[in-house]
Amino acid sequence: MRVIAGLVKGMKLKSPKGLETRPTTDRVKESIFSMINPYIIDSIILDLFAGTGGLGIEALSRGAQKVYFIDSNKNSIEVIKENVKQAGFEQESIILFREVQKAIKECSLSENKVDVIFMDPPYLKGFIVPCIHAINTEEILNEEGIIVVEHDLKDLLPDQIGRFIKVKEKKYGNTRITIYAGEA
Repeated sequence: MRVIAGLVKGMKLKSPKGLETRPTTDRVKESIFSMINPYIIDSIILDLFAGTGGLGIEALSRGAQKVYFIDSNKNSIEVIKENVKQAGFEQESIILFREVQKAIKECSLSENKVDVIFMDPPYLKGFIVPCIHAINTEEILNEEGIIVVEHDLKDLLPDQIGRFIKVKEKKYGNTRITIYAGEA
């Protein structure tokens, strides 16, 4: 697992030991960023279920302004801190050890809305729809913002969740990437 492009291209990322974290493969990460590249420059990113921090670090490497890394696993938080430090992105990163729903609520208290939300929750555990409903309720995503969800192929998501409409979907082996944007 490595950073694919940008300032720290080629940097290897550390992963937590064990099977609790399933890092995004380089192939899937490359595909995600080719789909959303115009949204990245100078953006504020929320990386939910951040795991290794790979998606957020990739975004920073490609020119994002700031990333909020959220995870409820202490091992993942330690790995994210190490990876962010190794990449030299401490100033652009906020790393929070939080349950995701609480983090979404906290984000609503901030004056700054986010531009891109990455969600890579544990597969087939039912986290996606409730999180997107919370994002909708708390209004933390800019009107032009997007939600990028990495999930299991068997996890079929609805075409609309709150004000968010499915705008793109791609399959990669057992993984599916679904992108939601706000209703116009």
